[in-house]
Amino acid sequence: MSASVIPCVGGIAVDEQGRLLLIKRGHEPGTGLWSLPGGRIEPGETDSAALVRELREETGLTVRPGRLIGVVRRPGGEGRVLDIRDYAITVTGGSLIAGDDAADVRWVKVTELDRLPLSDGLVEVLTDWGVLRRP
Repeated sequence: MSASVIPCVGGIAVDEQGRLLLIKRGHEPGTGLWSLPGGRIEPGETDSAALVRELREETGLTVRPGRLIGVVRRPGGEGRVLDIRDYAITVTGGSLIAGDDAADVRWVKVTELDRLPLSDGLVEVLTDWGVLRRP
């Protein structure tokens, strides 16, 4: 039996101070881990529309989607696979507040990443994609 593949999007935002926008996951997969905001693409929804909706729901922020940064596949539980397309995003408005699946949301300094419980492979993939600098 093959795994069910679920299309998802994620948003990569870095502010003027070089901080990365992260959410603390409130539900499985990855409850309690810090990760990029995002989620499932609804039927008939474009990647851009899903990014705008998910970021508003999880962070309270209004965003403008940019270029595709990279794609990862992660276990989604119960034999499912999350196919996540991560895009650069620009925050254009709103107020930062955790909502929907997010237990918390914040701008995180790169130097603080090693002190947070992060989703598996997050730092490595962001480094490979050039979002984070190699030490």
